[in-house]
Amino acid sequence: MTTTLPPTRPAPGVDPARWPDVARVPDVPLRAAVAARLLRRVASRRGLRVELPGGRILRPAPPGAPVLRLHRPGAFLHRVGESGLIGFGEAYQAGDWDSPDLVALLTELATAPETLVPTGAQWLRRLYVQRPPVEELATTVNARSNVHRHYDLSNDLFAVFLDPTMSYSSAIFPTGPGHRPLAAWNGLAAAQHRKIDRLLDLARVGPGTRLLEIGTGWGELALRAAARGAHVVSLTLSEEQATLARRRIAEAGHTDRADVRLCDYRAVEGRYDAVVSVEMIEAVGRPFWPAYFATLDRVLAPGGRVALQAITMPHARMLASSRTYTWILKYVFPGGLIPSLRAIEETAARRTRLRVVGADAYGPHYAETLRLWRERFTERSSQVAALGFDDVFRRTWELYLGYSEAGFRSGYLDVHQVLLAREQGAP
Repeated sequence: MTTTLPPTRPAPGVDPARWPDVARVPDVPLRAAVAARLLRRVASRRGLRVELPGGRILRPAPPGAPVLRLHRPGAFLHRVGESGLIGFGEAYQAGDWDSPDLVALLTELATAPETLVPTGAQWLRRLYVQRPPVEELATTVNARSNVHRHYDLSNDLFAVFLDPTMSYSSAIFPTGPGHRPLAAWNGLAAAQHRKIDRLLDLARVGPGTRLLEIGTGWGELALRAAARGAHVVSLTLSEEQATLARRRIAEAGHTDRADVRLCDYRAVEGRYDAVVSVEMIEAVGRPFWPAYFATLDRVLAPGGRVALQAITMPHARMLASSRTYTWILKYVFPGGLIPSLRAIEETAARRTRLRVVGADAYGPHYAETLRLWRERFTERSSQVAALGFDDVFRRTWELYLGYSEAGFRSGYLDVHQVLLAREQGAP
């Protein structure tokens, strides 16, 4: 497999102003040679079928094996050689490779990823692993720009693939034999309501409850809490989300019960009987977890409860990735870190009077939620293009959704609903 490539040859069809590191193809022949050897090892150990241009096969693979189809092998190897998994992602964005079943391939690669590189070659990580840039650290100054880069892309974009509730977090589906989620598009809205209602029940939200929501989304949780008779203050840093959430609340006739504010969680004031936050802690960043939990403790009234929904990963993996700049951070969710359940427990215990008194996992439900989103996004790619998003953006989001789904299918990721209360009020 050739690894030579002129350093000035750009990726075809990629706007260098919009996607500079995707358009640029590096010229690192020695690292590309190492990447080629690593690819052969991974293909052999994981049983992958690697297809090359002209119908050639890198090495035989069993029937039904996950397929990595290389369209530009040289560009792929030079990208991976220069920047590892970031280069792997940028190669997909550029169209250097694809797969007829992207999730199957990524699930195989996400299973025990620490075994992909031989133990004796782990030092190679130093050649390409970067630290997250300081300008993306989720300070009060940077957090708004981080949010803007994702959630303010376009409300119409999210409406392309989300269900009518506009819920952008894991649903909880009915289950069948073996507790398998029974997921279908026509049941997604009900599954999102099941998730929201369970969180509101955990926090004991009912008539007259003073509820703080950290992370508005597009307002569905605030709507359902207001319908229960609660008085809701909901915080967001996304102007696009705030605009649509306020409109939806007004159309439902709940403006007297739900107040959406453009406000950083660190600046919130008041006392609340309950706090609910859905998949927002991932954007907080590890240095600010103490401030996040201190805020929960500060605003919670005596006897109050906190219900969180959080994507999680095993603690050792979290520690290993906490200072690593990843493709997801670079192109999708800047400034964040997925916590472990242990990190949530320990940060709350060390910094606050709050304790975790219950946690339930729903990882397979998130895999199915992401599958439904990914399929709808792919089916409606023409609508995405009509909104002004180019092919590189489409491939970026296909990889993001597929990568995330694979994380939950492999067990690399999980999602928990977590209940916290003060020690004296814990059941």
